[in-house]
Amino acid sequence: MARTKAKGVHYVDNKKFHQAMIDWKEKCKDAEEAGDESPQITNYIGSCFLKIANGLSYRPNFINYTYKQEMISDGIENCLTYMDNFDPAKSKNPFAYFTQITYYAFIRRIQKEKRQMETKFKYIKSLDIDQILEQSADGSEHSNDYLSYMRGMIEQAEADNAKADAANAGKKMPKRRPKYLDEKIKAEELAAKEKAEANAKSE
Repeated sequence: MARTKAKGVHYVDNKKFHQAMIDWKEKCKDAEEAGDESPQITNYIGSCFLKIANGLSYRPNFINYTYKQEMISDGIENCLTYMDNFDPAKSKNPFAYFTQITYYAFIRRIQKEKRQMETKFKYIKSLDIDQILEQSADGSEHSNDYLSYMRGMIEQAEADNAKADAANAGKKMPKRRPKYLDEKIKAEELAAKEKAEANAKSE
């Protein structure tokens, strides 16, 4: 007797998701023709974005990062930003499309956090913490505990980064966003430029 694979909490029904996107795009088209605002996304589509982001965050190359919640939030935000680009007439796999968007959002968050962390570490390490604490405290047990705490925070953050980097060793981590995101950004920049030029001419 064949065994049916259990569906996890992050499971997304791709066919149902695809139909939901078709329905939402049709509503958007009707709203545009009527001159109304675009409709809000449905709770179901929103739950799919959440499941995709949560599920991806448990992958081996992402699970060890301490700022995982920020990664998830970025992924959902990017799905909302670029969902207009999904064409259900050309693709029947919205799960793969939005997983890719979420994946690149995770990569950008990791790169951003590492840059910020490196800046903080460089600054903290440039300070003579022992001397600062000695000048601002009386050498009590409390000041010694705080000094140990500061050192421990730095060491723990470095250890977490090293652990995450080790988990990703040998894995290809894309350094740039996909082409469709570039096209979206260029279109937005062009529209902003044309609007600014039009405003300048009208003044």
